[in-house]
Amino acid sequence: MSILYIFLGLLLLVVGGEFLVRSSVALSFKLRLSKMVIGLTVVSFATSAPELLVSIQAALDGFSDISLCNVIGSNIANIGLVLGITAIITPLAIDKDFYKFNWPVMMFLSIALYFLLKSGSEIDRMEGGLLFLFLLTYLFLLLRRARNAPATLPMVEGIDAALAKVSTVKIIIWLVIGGLALWGGSVLLVGGAVDLAITLGVSERVIAVTMIAVGTSVPELAASVIAALKKEKAISLGNLIGSNIFNIASVLGITALIQPIALKSEAILTNDIIWMLGFALVLIPLAFLPKKFEIGRIKGLFIFIAYAVFISLAFIS
Repeated sequence: MSILYIFLGLLLLVVGGEFLVRSSVALSFKLRLSKMVIGLTVVSFATSAPELLVSIQAALDGFSDISLCNVIGSNIANIGLVLGITAIITPLAIDKDFYKFNWPVMMFLSIALYFLLKSGSEIDRMEGGLLFLFLLTYLFLLLRRARNAPATLPMVEGIDAALAKVSTVKIIIWLVIGGLALWGGSVLLVGGAVDLAITLGVSERVIAVTMIAVGTSVPELAASVIAALKKEKAISLGNLIGSNIFNIASVLGITALIQPIALKSEAILTNDIIWMLGFALVLIPLAFLPKKFEIGRIKGLFIFIAYAVFISLAFIS
């Protein structure tokens, strides 16, 4: 039954995430926000909703390892799985915002997360508030950059202009369906993951950093692969890194405000976060060597193989 719960949970998260993104974009059009602003703020936050709901549910149920490893594993999957597979399908161009803004912010948050956990073995409400405050600052800077230099910032693919014509009633219905699906999916996924971990004799941490993390990254993976197969610009590296920033600042920040997140497994510090930092750090040499400003198929294959090694070691250990 645990496998069924996980499958149904993932399915509901995908459905809920899709409805939430569509309703959020439609609502943003109603508020007369530009596509640039919609992509950089509304869509980014909406695609982090599965991680947020799963993390909150896990923290409330007392499974802090799942909350932490869901975010850490999702950030690893965004680079190793999503970016790796997409680059294998079609080379990705790198914009200047990657190394001038998004990557430094992501690295700062990743390192800050490491020291927050190392110093106090938990993320308390004050630290969660600081992460959320950092998120608000990040959003302010994003909006200011979009206003001051709109031509240099990447557009987010998949924003359907037809959503501008959706009625308010339909938007509300989509929001309700998306919210309920995300809530139900998070409950089933966390419950199924815990049961499966007990059955297999592995920790909740391993299940969270692998299966749950991949599950909550499914919307990004599906959208990126579909766009790549259509020979469209799949994703910009900057926007993908921005998603990782949202995962740490919003998901962990908001979760900690609701329920402090305790560090229950030392392996999170000695293994999982190290892998997350490693995947983030390797992007800089890959971005400039040997061919500058492109993540091609060879680089994508290298990233994907590294991710496969990470998953294998997680279960073997």
